[in-house]
Amino acid sequence: MEAFLVSTGIVALAEIGDKTQLLAFLLAARFRKPLPIILGIFIATVVNHAGAGALGAWITAQVSPTVMRWVLGVGFVAMAVWTLIPDKIDEEEEGGKGLKLGVLGTTIVAFFLAEMGDKTQVATVALAAQYHAFVAVVAGTTLGMMIANVPAVLLGERIAGRIPVRLVHGIAAAIFAVIGVATLAGAGQKLGF
Repeated sequence: MEAFLVSTGIVALAEIGDKTQLLAFLLAARFRKPLPIILGIFIATVVNHAGAGALGAWITAQVSPTVMRWVLGVGFVAMAVWTLIPDKIDEEEEGGKGLKLGVLGTTIVAFFLAEMGDKTQVATVALAAQYHAFVAVVAGTTLGMMIANVPAVLLGERIAGRIPVRLVHGIAAAIFAVIGVATLAGAGQKLGF
């Protein structure tokens, strides 16, 4: 249960102001069809994070517990710093330009591509490696993405200016940093890493 709750919380906080949340705002403003956009975000996230979780589980099986502890600890601290860097959406990730995929297809493709190499995807790899709980981590990170992005789709610009993005990023960065330092300090050694 801890893996699920931590994964949900970290990703929900990290996603605020992230480029994929900006993409959710753009898709909502462009298409004005929330249900296929929300379904597209869900499908793209499940597929993307399942791959990331599988990679995290595979890495855990390949690397010694001591090396894994250092990689995860440093990785979480690096993600704390990365979370503090504001995101901008790249034009090629807006999706739908020249594509005839419909709202659902455009959302799936755009969200999947925007999530590649994104901090929430990297967090999914690290969380799956740390917790050894593929299903709980993927379910948690997916729920975290939905918690952050469904309101963006449904409420759009009305809430965009009201979210204290810097504060939320600071909280997410602090959580990543605490997990990183705790991992480096040996927290979880009785779990095998």
